[in-house]
Amino acid sequence: MRELRSSSFWRAVLAEFLGSLLYALLGLGASLRWAPGPPSVLGAALAFGLAQATLVQALGHVSGGHVNPAITLAFLLASQLSLPRALGYLLAQVLGALAGAGVLYGLTPAPVRGTLGLSALHPGVGPGQGVVVELLLTAQFVLCVFASFDDRHDGRPGSAALPVGFSLALGHLFGVR
Repeated sequence: MRELRSSSFWRAVLAEFLGSLLYALLGLGASLRWAPGPPSVLGAALAFGLAQATLVQALGHVSGGHVNPAITLAFLLASQLSLPRALGYLLAQVLGALAGAGVLYGLTPAPVRGTLGLSALHPGVGPGQGVVVELLLTAQFVLCVFASFDDRHDGRPGSAALPVGFSLALGHLFGVR
């Protein structure tokens, strides 16, 4: 419980909140249909990947730049994160993502807003298939994060930013359709 009294703990939780807010705002904002025609899967994938890479670079030294609850849970299960820190991160990530979506909702006109980037399964894909695809894509992302943050590398979160962002973009390119 000593951790809860440290300023570094609260800075890290605030960094996760801010990171999740910006991630949701930028990623979802790029996914909206600002112009007529089909949405750009490449544009959305790059937006999410670049947002993740930027946030890892900017916030990695403060909180690790998780931004994603799957990463936080993976670090907790791998005993790389304490339970209080993981719970703080998860709460901050959920609230940050909601705040980012709320800001985007307030900034976009109704015709552009649509479903605000809400995804749905392709008509030919069943719920079980969707869950398996999501699990596989999350696994490849988590594995990339663990490999990129491995202490046997140079140990700096900034060097992890690019592979983590590319990994996330790859998952979007495969899974969005």
